[in-house]
Amino acid sequence: MAQSNSDLPYSQIPEYPEKYSAGTVLSRMVDGLGFRYYWATDSLREEDLNWKPNEEARTTLETIGHIYGLTNVIVNATLKKPNVRPSVDENLSFEELRAKTLNNLKTASEILLKSSEEDIESFMLVFESPRGTSEYPFWNNINGPIADAIWHVGQVVSFRRSSGNPFNSKVSVFNGRLRD
Repeated sequence: MAQSNSDLPYSQIPEYPEKYSAGTVLSRMVDGLGFRYYWATDSLREEDLNWKPNEEARTTLETIGHIYGLTNVIVNATLKKPNVRPSVDENLSFEELRAKTLNNLKTASEILLKSSEEDIESFMLVFESPRGTSEYPFWNNINGPIADAIWHVGQVVSFRRSSGNPFNSKVSVFNGRLRD
């Protein structure tokens, strides 16, 4: 069962930490992604979810599913869990995808916030498949899944505008809050 909108994290960005560290900066990057995703996916209609720019492109819902997959990679690194390929098709509703994505980001952020540089070095991206196992340092999580998810959240915003449901104009991504 999906969480209600009021129970989901990232309607506003958390307060920033008192000190800069590798962990607090990475946590804030994930929080910024969570805040953008929350508002990009807020109040999407069925026609928004089914919209795509052309026949070869993903629909908004398929893009949201891809973002969810990226957040699994992000959180699994912080949980020190492997990403098993091929992944299991969970066949989730939009509401379930949204809640699981936001909660993945919140979990990853909370772990990163408390992490030392040594902890972060241990947060490997591990991929297991029938062909074997591959591992990558957390650096690849930054330029890979985190940056890719931010990119795709921008697509969701563009797609929703194109389907006639613009992004909430009161959202301030700079301040991480809604404007009055």
